[in-house]
Amino acid sequence: MSEEDDTDAGLAERKMRFLYHLRSHGVTDPAVLDAMERVDRGEFVRGHFENRAYDDTPLPIQCGQTISQPSVVGLMTQALKPGPRDTVLEIGTGSGYQAAVLAGLCRRVFTVERHRPLVVAAEALFQRLRLSNITVRLADGSFGLPEQAPFDRIIVTAAAEDPPGPLLAQLKIGGIMVVPVGQSDAVQTLIRVNRTETGFDYHELRQVRFVPLVEGLGQG
Repeated sequence: MSEEDDTDAGLAERKMRFLYHLRSHGVTDPAVLDAMERVDRGEFVRGHFENRAYDDTPLPIQCGQTISQPSVVGLMTQALKPGPRDTVLEIGTGSGYQAAVLAGLCRRVFTVERHRPLVVAAEALFQRLRLSNITVRLADGSFGLPEQAPFDRIIVTAAAEDPPGPLLAQLKIGGIMVVPVGQSDAVQTLIRVNRTETGFDYHELRQVRFVPLVEGLGQG
């Protein structure tokens, strides 16, 4: 067996373990699993942690942020229930991994990031991967993206004390928002919000840990 074949076999085995781990942690939606199989997390993890790209763990990236663990990405995507005609707003681009997964499941993704270096890196990566249905904006995510509202789906990858009012207002009737909430770094709860004709229904999903949702633009 050539070195290249050995590398390919090793990669295939890691991906198989990766998908098995997702299923064992409750990611069972076939469309979500397919999207996550098609997006190579290794493209979004660079430097010292490159060899841990397929581990089910959050990893540090630039600007003091993290790339979420794959099982949480899968569970949040599954809870969001994105459809092929949906326009999705993501708050917190980070590495771009969550947006790339969503790009394979919906019509359009708008993703907002407060750190300019992360915006530049994500745009370059999306272009290289030919993910043409993702638009990245440098902005304060706590205010959403009112000029593109309303959205079918909104996903927030940073923890707020409560679901932010401006984001709730930008959600279509019948739409879904998934957001981690909590006043402590140690105790946060992932919430699914359904907008109805008469208001909002809230459903607690599971305990999580995310970086906080911070107002304003990042330095640098």
